Amino acid sequence: MSSDEPRARAGRARGTDAPGSVRTLERGLGVLWALAGLREATLSQVARAAGLSPSTAYRLLETLRQQGFAEWDEASGLFRVGLRAYQVGAAFDAAQALIGAAGSEMRALVAELGESANLAVLRPAASGLEAAYVHQVEGPQLVRMFTQTGASAPLHASGVGKVLLAPRDPAEVRAALEAAPLVAFTPHTLTTPDAVLAALQRVREQGFALDDQERELGVRCVAVPVRGVGGEVTAALSVSAPTSRLTPGDVPRFLAAAQAAAARIGARLGWTG
Repeated sequence: MSSDEPRARAGRARGTDAPGSVRTLERGLGVLWALAGLREATLSQVARAAGLSPSTAYRLLETLRQQGFAEWDEASGLFRVGLRAYQVGAAFDAAQALIGAAGSEMRALVAELGESANLAVLRPAASGLEAAYVHQVEGPQLVRMFTQTGASAPLHASGVGKVLLAPRDPAEVRAALEAAPLVAFTPHTLTTPDAVLAALQRVREQGFALDDQERELGVRCVAVPVRGVGGEVTAALSVSAPTSRLTPGDVPRFLAAAQAAAARIGARLGWTG
């Protein structure tokens, strides 16, 4: 470490900037941002750029280093941005690319069917995993439902959730489903791991999922996979509508339109099929 390290260690012993405080988080992000601008730098340079004392900067850099957001080269004494920071940036880029590829196709889908289209991805959650809506195009016959950008969908009680779960290892899925009770949102909700696993097998066989009033009474949803460059399921595309406008007889028409839109989104993402 540089000659600033003894002072930094002394500062750390004084216990300022208690971990977990909002102020500490703000300063930590400021240090990471300063480090990104410097590319690589000594402790003193990072502290100066972030407007902090060397002792405070050291504590924050050490925490960032332990979490993989910063790296320190012992030979040169220089800090640089770590791999996990790049991974966060890559995830943002991927999300933006997905939404950019899907936007126009979802608008065309809504124009064709007259109902709302939703795009969801799998993301970590406190309970394990959840489906998160990242984009939505509302239909002209607007009916306020549970879906909206930023909201999450229960994996066992949504079309998008089942599409996103279907490619995963059944043993892994069963373990996740058995970790907590499966909430019954309506009388149609699948509430046992065996029932959900059977539904996922149908998704794999048929290539789509149906939410038949499982999350909200009076609402039906058709969901299909969106595939990325390597053919992996990157997202789920769905169309939601009141059951009066999406009857069982309407499902084939909605499914064909959603599958065509998903294929075009996949092509924009680089999947050639």
